[in-house]
Amino acid sequence: MTKYRRVRAAIGWLALLISMPFQAQAESKVVVLEIEGGIGVAQSAYLSAGLEHARDVDADLVLLKLDTPGGLVVSTEDMIQEILGSPVPVATYVWPAGGHAASAGTYILLASHVAAMAPTTRIGAATPVSLAGGDATPAPVPDKPPAETTGEDNADEDAEAEAESKPATGEDKPLAGTALERKVLNDAVAQIRGLAERYGRNADWAERAVTEAITATATEALELNVIDYVANDPEHLFEQMNGHEVLVQNAKRTIDTETVTMETFEPDWRNKFLAVISNPEIVLLLAMVGIYGLMYEGWNPGAIVPGVVGVICLLIAAYALQILPVNYAGIALLLLGLALMVAEGFAPSFGALGIGGIAAFVFGAIMLFDSGVPGFGISITFVVGLALVFALLIIWFVTYMLKLHRRGAVSGRESIIGGIGTAMDNFRGDGKIWLESESWAARSSVPIAKDQKVVVTAMDGLVLEVEPVAEPERHEVEPQT
Repeated sequence: MTKYRRVRAAIGWLALLISMPFQAQAESKVVVLEIEGGIGVAQSAYLSAGLEHARDVDADLVLLKLDTPGGLVVSTEDMIQEILGSPVPVATYVWPAGGHAASAGTYILLASHVAAMAPTTRIGAATPVSLAGGDATPAPVPDKPPAETTGEDNADEDAEAEAESKPATGEDKPLAGTALERKVLNDAVAQIRGLAERYGRNADWAERAVTEAITATATEALELNVIDYVANDPEHLFEQMNGHEVLVQNAKRTIDTETVTMETFEPDWRNKFLAVISNPEIVLLLAMVGIYGLMYEGWNPGAIVPGVVGVICLLIAAYALQILPVNYAGIALLLLGLALMVAEGFAPSFGALGIGGIAAFVFGAIMLFDSGVPGFGISITFVVGLALVFALLIIWFVTYMLKLHRRGAVSGRESIIGGIGTAMDNFRGDGKIWLESESWAARSSVPIAKDQKVVVTAMDGLVLEVEPVAEPERHEVEPQT
């Protein structure tokens, strides 16, 4: 009996020893997010949903694959706040090779708990851009010409020379420009320095990325302590940052990526819809379809479908314009272009109005979205092609409608009066005639013979007042001898 107990205890210890390596190698759950292109409302909503999903599934790490030329300030700030407030560590990885984290991407990368880049990627050029499309970085104030010195000034020459020998910084060298430009720049500098200092990264380089728009390759960024790692792929990154200590919600946490299970979080239909309508070219197309739909409904009341489609497209375009940086002068030129193209159909001017409308439309579309915000420009080729197609369409359509208007009514009361019908029998007073493939009740004050042509002179309800069609007079020709 004692021997049996010893064997059972030995088996138990052996099972415990075998299971210990498996317990030590418990897999960490990693949620993978992918953001590519300009940073806007759709990308911000996607990141927020992804971080919420990571919290719900109790993930150990969020891997954000990033490749962006920049984007909107408001959306970028929302994403930064989401990352900083996330209870799950976020490792942002500039990927794939050849990608970049420029402008807004630089802020997002520096705000992450772990910052990594793939070889041949780049970071920087974080200078804020104004909505008018210009660089918001004020120019340095030009140096003043040396003034004539006096004996009293000679005492300060050594101090001035020493001050000039020091490297100039943003505080030492004042910047010119408007108060708004200085405000935008100083706010951007303070924000990016705070993000870099939070995780012990190179705040001076981050400031220069804003004030001087400098950039760095992955290798340079690592040497300058701008990022934490350079990794060939996500697996290589996991190997390097295993055991990395990060600050998550003011508490230190050690990342365990010895063995991981990755789950890619896909955007839902709402995020995909936002991504589509936030494309300036799609917005412009929706606006044009909406305007043309309403115009067709106005010219052809009762069509219903064009009006409904037009209203829906215009509402979607109006919503998209709220989340995009637009120029109101561009909107005014767009409306002017449409008005001129419509006027060409009503008052033909041998193409002068039409060409003017196309030009106004093209310049308006370019001004509308060409705000300098990376990722939210518009192709000039697309604008010109769209303008030509819709210009030809509207000129043809308006011309066709005018022809129909000049032809007169082809149905209803107006088309009946003056119509030519055929008597179905002999009658004087009430009878029947055949008109427009239908039998009508008719009334005549003169005798009408069967199959005689009659003309409708009036209409009393559904009874037609008719009279015989006057036959042309025949003149007899005397025979020639």
